[in-house]
Amino acid sequence: MNQMKINGEELVFGLDIGTRSVVGIVGYRQGERFVVAAQEIRKHQTRAMIDGQIHDINRVAATISDIRQALQDQTGLKLDEVCIAAAGRVLKTMDVHVDMELDKERNVTKEDISTLISMGVEQAVTEFQDKNDTEMRFYCVGYSVMRYFLNGMWMGQPEHHKAKIIGADMIATFLPDDVVDGLYSAVDLAGLKVANLTLEPIAAIRVAIPERFRLLNIAMVDVGAGTSDISITNDGSVVAFGMLPHAGDLLTEILARTCLIDFATAEKIKVAASQQEEIRYEDIMGLEQTITAAEVVSICQPEIDKMTKLTAEKIRELNGGTSPSAVFIVGGGGKIAGFDKSVAQELGLDPKRVALRGEEILGEVEFPEGALKDSTIITPIGICLTYYEQNNNFIYITFNESRIKLYDNNKLTVMDAAMQAAFARDGLFPRRGKQLCYQVNGKNRVTRGEYGESAHVYVNGEEVNLSYNIKANDIITLEESTLGQPAEQRILDLVDYNGKIVLCINGDEMQLPKPVRVNGAAVTAQYQIQEGDSIEILSYYTYEDFFEYMGISREDMALLVNGVEVDKEAQLYSHDQIEIKNRKELQSNESIQETPASESVEDDAKAESAKAESVLDNKAEDTSSDAPVVEEVNIEKEPSSDEAVSKSVQEETITKDLQSATTQAQEESNEAVKERDKKMIVIVNQKPVVMRGKQIYTFVDVFDYIDFDTSKMRGTGIATLVNGKDAQYTQELHNGDKIEIYWKE
Repeated sequence: MNQMKINGEELVFGLDIGTRSVVGIVGYRQGERFVVAAQEIRKHQTRAMIDGQIHDINRVAATISDIRQALQDQTGLKLDEVCIAAAGRVLKTMDVHVDMELDKERNVTKEDISTLISMGVEQAVTEFQDKNDTEMRFYCVGYSVMRYFLNGMWMGQPEHHKAKIIGADMIATFLPDDVVDGLYSAVDLAGLKVANLTLEPIAAIRVAIPERFRLLNIAMVDVGAGTSDISITNDGSVVAFGMLPHAGDLLTEILARTCLIDFATAEKIKVAASQQEEIRYEDIMGLEQTITAAEVVSICQPEIDKMTKLTAEKIRELNGGTSPSAVFIVGGGGKIAGFDKSVAQELGLDPKRVALRGEEILGEVEFPEGALKDSTIITPIGICLTYYEQNNNFIYITFNESRIKLYDNNKLTVMDAAMQAAFARDGLFPRRGKQLCYQVNGKNRVTRGEYGESAHVYVNGEEVNLSYNIKANDIITLEESTLGQPAEQRILDLVDYNGKIVLCINGDEMQLPKPVRVNGAAVTAQYQIQEGDSIEILSYYTYEDFFEYMGISREDMALLVNGVEVDKEAQLYSHDQIEIKNRKELQSNESIQETPASESVEDDAKAESAKAESVLDNKAEDTSSDAPVVEEVNIEKEPSSDEAVSKSVQEETITKDLQSATTQAQEESNEAVKERDKKMIVIVNQKPVVMRGKQIYTFVDVFDYIDFDTSKMRGTGIATLVNGKDAQYTQELHNGDKIEIYWKE
């Protein structure tokens, strides 16, 4: 505030910049009292302000400058900062509740309460900006704490009480930037800086309805020249604010039109009618006229009735649809005769409960000799007192080469400046690239794009972050964040694809990847998902999928699941026992099982024996072809020695033939076993590979079964691993070996 002090107390300079006049007060607070050191009032020489809005900034600035100089002359002090209030033109309000958790349960300090209130104001500003559906920009020009809470329970004054959580219900008020900008410009032209900005009804109720009366449901109406500001109290706090664009100037305009006089003369007649019975004036024709106070009231009555009706309706609206217990009227416009009685009638109240408040409510204010003490002084006194309770100031900064004004809560950041400058919120934070939408097993999935770069922020040339605290006249440059890469997703990276289908194939356990179909077609795990894809990830292998994955022919090979041969309707699940067999081999084995091997050998031996006997018989016939035919007689006789030798030779020959046949059958069986062992299954890059045609396989044989182009270098070299260890090209492979082959980066 102003550097000078009076009687050791901080000096406050308050200005009530009204539609009809400007009132300046210099004073200081002394205990519970406020001491007015100097007072100055100036009326606008023209209609520089209309309905609380500055229309001629230069003329208003000149009036402010005159008042400043007069007050400096009276006090002998230099005044460079001032507190002001804005009229409630196009007033908006926002109710919020805010809680703040303390570091531990302890006594609440003034600093805690101040921080809580700042949080509430910030929350109100944020919520209001989100809900503002107009093109107008609004500023928070005041607030009022309706009630405090300690650990969730209502408390009148939380200071010095012990609590872990403190809270508050607050009402914040907002006005369009043109109202605020006009006030700041006029003050600036007058050579002053704004120390605090509040709302006129907030300032007026500070004096008109002291806290000890706020337990009651009371309405305060501050009737000025351009606007009528309304405040409502109940349950110990201010609960609502409102505004009407109807006030004393409307009565002045009616008098001017009726009496054929200028606006200034009509204003004098209106004021005089409240103090004397008869008023003399000169009309625009130069003729002297006389009008009585009763005639003035009669002329103004239609507009008075309209004003009181609108005022009563607004009071009920702000008070939840009902009339309050009492109404206090302040301001110069409320002095018109009959206004208070009409308000009482419209609200259905006893006329004694609607009263014009003036000097009687200024008991705690000390005035200098000859100072004005009436209802017109209430608002400027309240402006000064509000300075001690809230510090609502605005500062200017340069944001991306544009000058903007910010509400200063002593905690402004780059983020606040960006929001006030309407900088696109998307441009503040890293932005994701386009998302990818698809379905997995009938459920919708979304993969989000990558984040881009964060915004780059510079304050006065130094790179900072968005939470950096700023001050008046800072130069801020904010470079927009970038958009990240669009989403990419492979089947391999889906959580649904995790895990393997574990099958025991020909006695070896193998982990097979889950089969995947996209839009009905089979794909690999490397497939890049496209927008709108319908993906099906199976937990089993179909008959067709298994043969296709293993790379074996359904015509040549048969599939046995848990010992039973299956057909194309089969489904293979984890832990199934799988056997892959050659169909011809399987059929041969089935034939062998139908005829045991021992019987087959005996049959072959019998056949050879029969053959041998047949040969011997033929030889016997050949040697005795010339001998006489002797009829065979069925009489046993001892063989001769020659016959015995011949028979022994025949039996030896038959035995050798039987041994030879048995050996040949065993060799053929061994060859069948060897033929079966020529097939081997290994896992190459997590995919089973079937190798055939050799008794022994070495590592280099794998390249005959996989698609791996070694003709062109695609990295620093080829990595080759067998069961996790570096491979030798000539090392022998075994069934179930796990092989990795890839280009090194």
